[in-house]
Amino acid sequence: MNALLSRLKTSAPGNPQGPAARAAFGVRSFAIATLGPLAFLILGAFFGGIVAWGAFVTLAILFPLADRLIATAAPDAPKGTKFPAADRLSATLAIAHFAALGLALFALTGGTGLSGWDRVAVFLGFGLFFGQVSNSNAHELIHRSNRLLFRLGKWVYISLLFGHHTSAHRLVHHRFVASPDDPNSAQLGEGFWDFAARAWPGSFVAGFEMEQNLRTTRPPAQGIGAQIRAMNPYYSYILGGAGFIAAAMAVFGLGGLLAYLLLCAHAQLQILLADYVQHYGLSRRQLALDRLEPVGPQHSWDAPHPVSSLWMLNAPRHSDHHAHPTRAYPALRLGDAGDSARPLLPRSLPVMAAIAMVPPLWRRMMDRRVAAVTGGR
Repeated sequence: MNALLSRLKTSAPGNPQGPAARAAFGVRSFAIATLGPLAFLILGAFFGGIVAWGAFVTLAILFPLADRLIATAAPDAPKGTKFPAADRLSATLAIAHFAALGLALFALTGGTGLSGWDRVAVFLGFGLFFGQVSNSNAHELIHRSNRLLFRLGKWVYISLLFGHHTSAHRLVHHRFVASPDDPNSAQLGEGFWDFAARAWPGSFVAGFEMEQNLRTTRPPAQGIGAQIRAMNPYYSYILGGAGFIAAAMAVFGLGGLLAYLLLCAHAQLQILLADYVQHYGLSRRQLALDRLEPVGPQHSWDAPHPVSSLWMLNAPRHSDHHAHPTRAYPALRLGDAGDSARPLLPRSLPVMAAIAMVPPLWRRMMDRRVAAVTGGR
């Protein structure tokens, strides 16, 4: 934690670093913010007690507190800066995800001798990692043109029983965001629990339909290998998910299966919360019967909070991701935080996600902000 805060301090505007140094610094910062807590979680899985609870408290309380104390967004990377190490960190995090998932199940089923309360801490801590880091990283990977990186991201989502997000996010959410045609954009006044009940099945169906439509416009594949690759990826999402369920049952028994399903539900809840928070109440104007206005910064809620941004691979810089889906996460830009066209969340993304689970409190905090940035339209 001290190393992370030190790096944030030295990255403040005015620090005399050249673009190359700042580029290397950026990836190291993301590595510290993600792999450091993961190491803490791993120790907690083996030793329990204060280590397990300390890991959870760090993620759930100390990181949000650090966001409040620093209260200054990290500077944008210089335009044109390349981050060759970014994909290497993403690949490392993806591989670490599968190892962490296995370790979490091992610990939760008694493999490391944890007490009941220590298992609660391990469940909560690893659940936060899967929902906030594994999700953010898989989200990055499914936007990569490199086939291996893309598949890593897809299989991270499949391991969380959320494989359809690979299709629905790219083909539906990015095209129809902030419109009624996107199941993952929350309308003004819609509570999170109503949204979640609509968004999960809605995105599953919408992603499937988009994948099917894509296959009707392509020429028939020639050869068995090409035909397999041309199949709707929903087969891999469903069969892959079934494989993970079977593996959890076979290796860890009925208790492991229950722990696995609960971890997946925990992670999926956070993925849906992120979607809910980042587009709540924002909408694009209909320019014609089949045409929406272009996506702009006014259609996403950004969060400038520095620690959670590092922890979540700059996912809170959401509007720039929509403008540049293939841009590497260290290069995502916050721009002018005073720009009235760029809606900003009053608290960090994880904190706002927690608030969203209490709809009356969420509406009291956010509805007036939506009105302020949309002009009531």
